[in-house]
Amino acid sequence: MTQKKKKKKTMKKKSPAKQILAWHFVKEDLVPASCTKGIKAFVGQVRKHKGPLALCESGLHASIKPLDALHYATSTTVCRVVCSGRVHRGTDKLVCSNRKVLAIVDTTEMLQEFSRWCALQVIHLWDAPPVVKEYLLTGDKSRRAAAEDAAWAAWAAAGDAAAWAAGDAARDAARAARAAAQDVAYAAGNAAGAAGWAAVGAAAWAAAGVAAYAAQDAFITKCNKQLEKRLLKLIKKGGSRAV
Repeated sequence: MTQKKKKKKTMKKKSPAKQILAWHFVKEDLVPASCTKGIKAFVGQVRKHKGPLALCESGLHASIKPLDALHYATSTTVCRVVCSGRVHRGTDKLVCSNRKVLAIVDTTEMLQEFSRWCALQVIHLWDAPPVVKEYLLTGDKSRRAAAEDAAWAAWAAAGDAAAWAAGDAARDAARAARAAAQDVAYAAGNAAGAAGWAAVGAAAWAAAGVAAYAAQDAFITKCNKQLEKRLLKLIKKGGSRAV
């Protein structure tokens, strides 16, 4: 009579939880805008959500791209976070069940510089007034009001000219390009002022054409890379703080 060999039980190795690096802006008092309990963020904080996940409704939110996070900003204070556990992704943000704060930085001055940098990337595409160029290059606050007025006037003029001169396809592309450019700098506008994004918007109209859709994607990608580079440099420099 032969004995059956017992099969050895093998334990399945659990794969490590997927972790996603992201960005999350908080209010000036370090409380997330969606937090009703008044819990302040601090370096090393780990928050967990046990309920269902729903974008804009339930869970812990963040954005992988810094420019996307900036659209939801209520202040200039941003957290570098790592998201894990259950994760649902949307177009420009995600919601997760676990979120850990790795660093917290105040980005006020950096966003002022970033907004001007965005506008300077397309300054060659339109006939920018001298005062606008001066403000974007130097950041001289005494020239900011004059630069804003000049940029708005130039934007309006460029917009009217493009609208009348362009055909339907080009006009639609112009609007898309202007919207994309406006989103980039307007997100930083609370800190940087309107001159930067008004200038970008005017440039978008001036550069509008059948290739505008491709141009706006390249522009957004370029700005995202630059913003993340500046944020990581700020963190490395020692801008993070614990509360």
